[in-house]
Amino acid sequence: FRKQGQGMLLLYTMKNPSFPEYVFSSESGIMCLDFHNDHPYLVAVGFYDGNVAIYNLKKATSQPSYKSSAKSGKHTEPVWQVKWQKDDTDNNLNFFSVSSDGRIVSWTLIKNELVHTDVIKLSVEGTTTQGPEGLQLQTLGCGTSFDFHKKIDYLFLVGTEEGKIYKCSKCYSSQFLDVFEAHHMAVDSVSWNPYHLKVFISCSSDWTVKIWDHTIKTPMFVYDLSSAVGDVAWSPYSSTVFAAVTTDGKAHVFDLSINKYEALCTQIVVAKRKNKTTHIQFNPVYPVVIIGDERGHITSLKLSPNLRRMPKEKKGQEVKKGPEVEIAKLDKLLTLVRDPESMA
Repeated sequence: FRKQGQGMLLLYTMKNPSFPEYVFSSESGIMCLDFHNDHPYLVAVGFYDGNVAIYNLKKATSQPSYKSSAKSGKHTEPVWQVKWQKDDTDNNLNFFSVSSDGRIVSWTLIKNELVHTDVIKLSVEGTTTQGPEGLQLQTLGCGTSFDFHKKIDYLFLVGTEEGKIYKCSKCYSSQFLDVFEAHHMAVDSVSWNPYHLKVFISCSSDWTVKIWDHTIKTPMFVYDLSSAVGDVAWSPYSSTVFAAVTTDGKAHVFDLSINKYEALCTQIVVAKRKNKTTHIQFNPVYPVVIIGDERGHITSLKLSPNLRRMPKEKKGQEVKKGPEVEIAKLDKLLTLVRDPESMA
């Protein structure tokens, strides 16, 4: 952490994959980014040195338009994820960040400066240590990932290095709504299903991907991928499709409505040794995924037709529309899992 290296933010178009459209250099490594939904020219980023910043692509400068500082509440460890939120009640732009320092911080853009608010501090239960002069010191948990509920605005999940997943509220800074003993190693990614309001997915360095109902403490589905799982992502077009990447260089695509037990496709993406796949993301419109690796390469892959097949309507069934179909599909699967007799 003391030896900070330089970082870069690169923005590409699929029309020219060999060279980026925009190049922004930074003093510290960039660990994460998020585009604003309504203002796609605004990019929030998190740095390895604990700072966060906003880049404005409309401005002809390589420097961020806004950046945190030691005075304005920067993190003391690397920032692993940033996510834009809806504008606050005064219509100010704001985003959240999670870091290994155990703080979830809200950053609001007020009068051309970033104002921070600590939303929650991740404390590890039963780890209070005795400090000097009888001081009680609370060990902080290390946040690694988080995601906000698609419909319930105040609700969010936080994954930690200890393997726990915390269900939190923006309204309560001192306590959690729930704690899931999710994994045996670090939670590398956690994500709500884009269709079903109760379901989320998590992946970990303990080789597993787990699918959860947030009202139940045990996972609905557990998949062992035989290698540390760097990232997992739900597809935007189906409630039952997700993809994961593992550190042995493979990408795995699942569709629960076709096969509840195995991946439909497992493919080596990174051939060279001493390289790990670390991130995967679906394109929100086209059947394309991009996969990032440890060497700094981005691989763009098109999903074959069998990996994006839509379910056929049965004769005599009432035709449901988009989201209703997806919710019903996943609901049916969850009912089967909750009621093992119906599976038999």
